[in-house]
Amino acid sequence: MKRKLTGNLVDSILKLKREKKAVILAHYYQIPEIQEIADFVGDSLGLSQNARTTNADMIVFCGVHFMAETAKILNPTKKVILPDLYAGCSLADSCPPDLFREFLRKYPEHVIISYINCSAQIKAMSDIICTSSNAVKIVESLPREQKIVFAPDKNLGGYINSITDRNMVLWNGTCEVHDIIKIEQVIKLKEMNPDAQLIAHPECQAVILELADYVGSTTGLLQYTIKSNFKKFIVATETGILYQMKKASPEKEFLIVPTDQTCSCNDCPYMKLNTMEKLFLCLKNESPEIKLSTNLIERAKKPILRMLELSK
Repeated sequence: MKRKLTGNLVDSILKLKREKKAVILAHYYQIPEIQEIADFVGDSLGLSQNARTTNADMIVFCGVHFMAETAKILNPTKKVILPDLYAGCSLADSCPPDLFREFLRKYPEHVIISYINCSAQIKAMSDIICTSSNAVKIVESLPREQKIVFAPDKNLGGYINSITDRNMVLWNGTCEVHDIIKIEQVIKLKEMNPDAQLIAHPECQAVILELADYVGSTTGLLQYTIKSNFKKFIVATETGILYQMKKASPEKEFLIVPTDQTCSCNDCPYMKLNTMEKLFLCLKNESPEIKLSTNLIERAKKPILRMLELSK
Protein backbone atom coordinates (compact mmCIF):
# COMPACT_ATOMS: atom_id res chain seq x y z
CA MET A 1 0.00 0.00 0.00
CA LYS A 2 2.77 2.41 0.89
CA ARG A 3 4.60 1.69 -2.36
CA LYS A 4 1.40 2.36 -4.34
CA LEU A 5 0.85 5.65 -2.50
CA THR A 6 4.43 6.70 -3.23
CA GLY A 7 3.92 5.94 -6.91
CA ASN A 8 0.75 8.02 -7.02
CA LEU A 9 2.56 10.86 -5.27
CA VAL A 10 5.40 10.76 -7.79
CA ASP A 11 2.92 10.81 -10.68
CA SER A 12 1.06 13.76 -9.13
CA ILE A 13 4.27 15.74 -8.64
CA LEU A 14 5.42 15.11 -12.20
CA LYS A 15 1.99 16.07 -13.55
CA LEU A 16 2.01 19.37 -11.64
CA LYS A 17 5.60 20.03 -12.73
CA ARG A 18 4.61 19.69 -16.40
CA GLU A 19 1.47 21.79 -16.03
CA LYS A 20 3.29 24.62 -14.27
CA LYS A 21 6.42 24.41 -16.43
CA ALA A 22 8.51 24.02 -13.30
CA VAL A 23 12.00 22.67 -12.69
CA ILE A 24 12.92 20.77 -9.52
CA LEU A 25 16.41 21.41 -8.18
CA ALA A 26 17.66 19.28 -5.28
CA HIS A 27 20.74 19.27 -3.09
CA TYR A 28 22.67 16.06 -2.44
CA TYR A 29 21.51 16.15 1.19
CA GLN A 30 17.83 15.69 0.29
CA ILE A 31 16.08 12.36 0.91
CA PRO A 32 16.59 9.77 -1.88
CA GLU A 33 13.00 10.08 -3.15
CA ILE A 34 13.46 13.80 -3.82
CA GLN A 35 16.85 13.24 -5.42
CA GLU A 36 15.24 10.71 -7.78
CA ILE A 37 12.42 13.00 -8.90
CA ALA A 38 14.58 16.13 -9.31
CA ASP A 39 15.62 17.48 -12.71
CA PHE A 40 19.06 18.29 -11.32
CA VAL A 41 20.85 17.13 -8.18
CA GLY A 42 24.04 18.84 -7.10
CA ASP A 43 26.00 20.93 -4.64
CA SER A 44 25.70 24.68 -4.13
CA LEU A 45 27.81 25.62 -7.16
CA GLY A 46 26.03 23.26 -9.55
CA LEU A 47 22.63 24.33 -8.26
CA SER A 48 23.52 28.01 -8.67
CA GLN A 49 24.70 27.41 -12.23
CA ASN A 50 21.53 25.52 -13.11
CA ALA A 51 19.30 28.09 -11.43
CA ARG A 52 20.93 30.79 -13.55
CA THR A 53 20.37 29.03 -16.87
CA THR A 54 16.98 27.37 -16.45
CA ASN A 55 14.20 28.13 -18.94
CA ALA A 56 11.48 27.00 -16.55
CA ASP A 57 8.72 29.38 -15.45
CA MET A 58 8.99 28.27 -11.84
CA ILE A 59 11.83 26.90 -9.72
CA VAL A 60 11.09 24.39 -6.98
CA PHE A 61 14.13 24.34 -4.74
CA CYS A 62 14.53 21.24 -2.62
CA GLY A 63 17.26 22.41 -0.33
CA VAL A 64 17.46 25.07 2.36
CA HIS A 65 16.39 28.70 2.50
CA PHE A 66 19.64 30.37 1.44
CA MET A 67 19.77 28.16 -1.67
CA ALA A 68 16.26 29.16 -2.71
CA GLU A 69 17.19 32.80 -2.08
CA THR A 70 20.18 32.41 -4.40
CA ALA A 71 17.90 31.01 -7.11
CA LYS A 72 15.56 34.00 -6.68
CA ILE A 73 18.46 36.45 -6.84
CA LEU A 74 19.58 34.90 -10.13
CA ASN A 75 15.99 34.75 -11.46
CA PRO A 76 14.14 37.78 -10.08
CA THR A 77 11.25 37.47 -12.56
CA LYS A 78 10.61 33.77 -11.87
CA LYS A 79 8.61 32.29 -9.02
CA VAL A 80 10.86 30.37 -6.62
CA ILE A 81 9.24 28.05 -4.10
CA LEU A 82 10.59 25.93 -1.25
CA PRO A 83 8.77 22.86 0.13
CA ASP A 84 9.34 23.94 3.75
CA LEU A 85 10.01 27.57 4.61
CA TYR A 86 11.59 26.50 7.89
CA ALA A 87 14.36 24.61 6.09
CA GLY A 88 17.06 26.97 7.28
CA CYS A 89 20.79 26.59 7.88
CA SER A 90 22.77 26.68 11.13
CA LEU A 91 25.76 28.18 9.30
CA ALA A 92 23.69 30.98 7.76
CA ASP A 93 22.08 31.62 11.15
CA SER A 94 25.53 31.93 12.75
CA CYS A 95 26.13 35.18 10.84
CA PRO A 96 23.43 37.77 11.69
CA PRO A 97 23.56 40.76 9.28
CA ASP A 98 23.70 43.44 12.00
CA LEU A 99 26.63 41.80 13.79
CA PHE A 100 28.44 41.12 10.52
CA ARG A 101 28.06 44.77 9.48
CA GLU A 102 29.67 45.87 12.76
CA PHE A 103 32.43 43.29 12.28
CA LEU A 104 33.28 44.59 8.80
CA ARG A 105 33.79 48.13 10.08
CA LYS A 106 37.02 46.92 11.67
CA TYR A 107 38.37 45.79 8.27
CA PRO A 108 37.75 48.64 5.78
CA GLU A 109 40.60 47.63 3.44
CA HIS A 110 39.56 44.00 3.15
CA VAL A 111 37.78 42.23 0.30
CA ILE A 112 34.82 40.32 1.66
CA ILE A 113 34.48 36.75 0.40
CA SER A 114 31.38 35.01 1.71
CA TYR A 115 30.61 31.33 1.48
CA ILE A 116 27.31 30.79 -0.33
CA ASN A 117 25.87 29.28 2.87
CA CYS A 118 24.69 32.68 4.08
CA SER A 119 21.62 34.89 3.86
CA ALA A 120 20.85 37.28 1.01
CA GLN A 121 21.69 40.16 3.36
CA ILE A 122 25.19 38.81 3.95
CA LYS A 123 25.67 38.26 0.22
CA ALA A 124 24.71 41.89 -0.36
CA MET A 125 27.55 42.99 1.95
CA SER A 126 30.11 40.83 0.13
CA ASP A 127 32.44 41.42 -2.81
CA ILE A 128 32.55 37.79 -3.99
CA ILE A 129 30.58 34.68 -3.11
CA CYS A 130 32.21 31.24 -3.16
CA THR A 131 31.27 27.61 -2.65
CA SER A 132 33.38 24.79 -1.27
CA SER A 133 33.96 23.74 -4.90
CA ASN A 134 35.56 27.00 -5.97
CA ALA A 135 36.66 28.72 -2.74
CA VAL A 136 40.39 28.07 -3.22
CA LYS A 137 40.27 29.19 -6.86
CA ILE A 138 38.47 32.41 -5.93
CA VAL A 139 40.82 33.25 -3.06
CA GLU A 140 43.84 32.55 -5.28
CA SER A 141 42.44 34.84 -7.99
CA LEU A 142 43.18 37.81 -5.71
CA PRO A 143 46.67 39.29 -5.26
CA ARG A 144 48.54 37.77 -2.33
CA GLU A 145 48.85 41.16 -0.69
CA GLN A 146 45.08 41.67 -0.76
CA LYS A 147 43.56 41.56 2.72
CA ILE A 148 40.49 39.32 2.93
CA VAL A 149 37.61 38.73 5.32
CA PHE A 150 36.13 35.25 4.92
CA ALA A 151 32.68 34.42 6.27
CA PRO A 152 30.78 32.70 7.71
CA ASP A 153 32.46 29.26 8.05
CA LYS A 154 35.67 29.38 10.10
CA ASN A 155 36.49 25.73 9.35
CA LEU A 156 36.37 26.22 5.59
CA GLY A 157 38.21 29.53 5.93
CA GLY A 158 40.89 27.93 8.09
CA TYR A 159 41.33 25.12 5.58
CA ILE A 160 41.75 27.64 2.73
CA ASN A 161 44.29 29.58 4.81
CA SER A 162 46.27 26.39 5.41
CA ILE A 163 46.59 25.35 1.78
CA THR A 164 47.00 28.83 0.25
CA ASP A 165 49.28 30.25 2.96
CA ARG A 166 46.91 33.18 3.39
CA ASN A 167 45.91 34.94 6.58
CA MET A 168 42.28 35.73 5.94
CA VAL A 169 40.25 37.18 8.80
CA LEU A 170 37.60 34.60 9.69
CA TRP A 171 34.08 35.08 10.98
CA ASN A 172 33.38 32.67 13.84
CA GLY A 173 30.63 30.55 12.26
CA THR A 174 30.21 26.81 11.70
CA CYS A 175 27.84 24.25 10.22
CA GLU A 176 26.41 22.17 13.07
CA VAL A 177 26.26 19.05 10.87
CA HIS A 178 29.99 19.10 10.09
CA ASP A 179 31.30 20.74 13.24
CA ILE A 180 29.65 18.08 15.41
CA ILE A 181 31.73 15.31 13.80
CA LYS A 182 34.16 14.23 16.49
CA ILE A 183 37.75 13.13 15.94
CA GLU A 184 37.20 10.21 18.34
CA GLN A 185 34.55 8.74 16.04
CA VAL A 186 36.80 9.21 13.00
CA ILE A 187 39.77 7.50 14.67
CA LYS A 188 37.56 4.63 15.85
CA LEU A 189 36.29 4.03 12.31
CA LYS A 190 39.80 4.24 10.87
CA GLU A 191 41.07 1.67 13.38
CA MET A 192 38.17 -0.67 12.58
CA ASN A 193 38.60 -0.18 8.82
CA PRO A 194 42.31 0.15 7.99
CA ASP A 195 41.57 -0.56 4.34
CA ALA A 196 39.29 2.50 4.02
CA GLN A 197 40.13 6.02 2.90
CA LEU A 198 38.87 8.97 4.92
CA ILE A 199 37.22 11.67 2.80
CA ALA A 200 35.94 14.87 4.39
CA HIS A 201 34.07 18.07 3.59
CA PRO A 202 36.11 21.22 4.38
CA GLU A 203 33.39 22.40 6.80
CA CYS A 204 34.74 19.77 9.23
CA GLN A 205 37.14 20.73 12.01
CA ALA A 206 40.82 21.12 11.11
CA VAL A 207 41.90 18.08 13.15
CA ILE A 208 39.68 15.86 10.97
CA LEU A 209 40.80 17.49 7.72
CA GLU A 210 44.44 16.84 8.65
CA LEU A 211 43.73 13.11 8.85
CA ALA A 212 41.72 12.98 5.61
CA ASP A 213 43.04 11.28 2.48
CA TYR A 214 40.90 13.66 0.43
CA VAL A 215 39.15 16.94 1.27
CA GLY A 216 36.56 18.34 -1.11
CA SER A 217 33.13 19.73 -1.78
CA THR A 218 30.12 17.42 -1.87
CA THR A 219 30.53 16.98 -5.62
CA GLY A 220 34.27 16.60 -5.15
CA LEU A 221 33.76 13.79 -2.63
CA LEU A 222 31.34 12.02 -4.96
CA GLN A 223 33.65 12.26 -7.97
CA TYR A 224 36.62 11.10 -5.91
CA THR A 225 34.83 7.91 -4.85
CA ILE A 226 33.85 7.22 -8.46
CA LYS A 227 37.39 7.60 -9.80
CA SER A 228 39.31 6.06 -6.89
CA ASN A 229 40.55 2.47 -6.99
CA PHE A 230 39.79 2.10 -3.29
CA LYS A 231 36.75 -0.01 -2.40
CA LYS A 232 35.90 1.41 1.04
CA PHE A 233 35.46 4.98 2.25
CA ILE A 234 34.86 6.67 5.59
CA VAL A 235 32.75 9.70 4.75
CA ALA A 236 32.84 12.80 6.98
CA THR A 237 29.85 14.82 5.81
CA GLU A 238 26.04 14.69 5.74
CA THR A 239 24.45 11.30 5.09
CA GLY A 240 22.46 12.37 2.01
CA ILE A 241 25.47 12.09 -0.31
CA LEU A 242 25.71 8.34 0.38
CA TYR A 243 22.70 7.76 -1.88
CA GLN A 244 24.55 9.12 -4.93
CA MET A 245 27.80 7.41 -3.92
CA LYS A 246 26.14 4.00 -3.67
CA LYS A 247 24.21 4.64 -6.86
CA ALA A 248 27.38 5.51 -8.79
CA SER A 249 29.58 2.79 -7.20
CA PRO A 250 27.39 -0.07 -5.96
CA GLU A 251 30.43 -2.33 -5.60
CA LYS A 252 32.06 0.00 -3.05
CA GLU A 253 31.41 0.41 0.68
CA PHE A 254 30.67 3.74 2.34
CA LEU A 255 30.78 4.36 6.09
CA ILE A 256 29.33 7.62 7.37
CA VAL A 257 31.01 9.08 10.45
CA PRO A 258 28.36 8.94 13.23
CA THR A 259 27.69 11.94 15.43
CA ASP A 260 28.01 10.07 18.75
CA GLN A 261 28.58 6.75 20.49
CA THR A 262 25.04 5.59 19.61
CA CYS A 263 25.96 5.73 15.90
CA SER A 264 23.34 8.37 15.17
CA CYS A 265 23.25 9.33 11.50
CA ASN A 266 24.80 12.67 10.65
CA ASP A 267 21.65 14.19 9.13
CA CYS A 268 21.02 17.89 8.58
CA PRO A 269 17.67 18.48 10.33
CA TYR A 270 16.90 21.39 8.02
CA MET A 271 17.56 19.53 4.77
CA LYS A 272 15.39 16.67 5.98
CA LEU A 273 12.39 18.95 6.58
CA ASN A 274 11.59 18.68 2.88
CA THR A 275 9.42 15.64 2.10
CA MET A 276 7.63 14.31 -0.97
CA GLU A 277 4.30 15.37 0.51
CA LYS A 278 5.56 18.93 1.05
CA LEU A 279 7.01 18.95 -2.47
CA PHE A 280 3.59 18.02 -3.86
CA LEU A 281 1.79 20.67 -1.80
CA CYS A 282 4.22 23.46 -2.66
CA LEU A 283 3.81 22.70 -6.37
CA LYS A 284 0.05 22.54 -6.02
CA ASN A 285 -0.24 25.78 -4.03
CA GLU A 286 2.86 27.50 -5.49
CA SER A 287 3.99 28.33 -1.97
CA PRO A 288 5.90 28.96 0.24
CA GLU A 289 7.37 31.50 -2.17
CA ILE A 290 10.73 33.23 -1.77
CA LYS A 291 10.30 36.99 -1.95
CA LEU A 292 13.12 39.52 -1.83
CA SER A 293 13.17 43.27 -2.47
CA THR A 294 14.49 44.51 -5.80
CA ASN A 295 17.22 46.46 -4.03
CA LEU A 296 18.43 43.44 -2.08
CA ILE A 297 18.40 41.29 -5.20
CA GLU A 298 20.51 43.78 -7.13
CA ARG A 299 23.10 44.10 -4.35
CA ALA A 300 23.31 40.36 -3.67
CA LYS A 301 23.46 39.45 -7.35
CA LYS A 302 26.75 41.21 -8.10
CA PRO A 303 29.00 39.03 -5.89
CA ILE A 304 27.21 35.86 -7.05
CA LEU A 305 27.74 36.73 -10.71
CA ARG A 306 31.37 37.47 -9.97
CA MET A 307 31.68 33.98 -8.50
CA LEU A 308 30.05 32.38 -11.53
CA GLU A 309 32.37 34.25 -13.87
CA LEU A 310 35.44 33.17 -11.90
CA SER A 311 34.16 29.56 -11.87
CA LYS A 312 34.09 29.14 -15.64
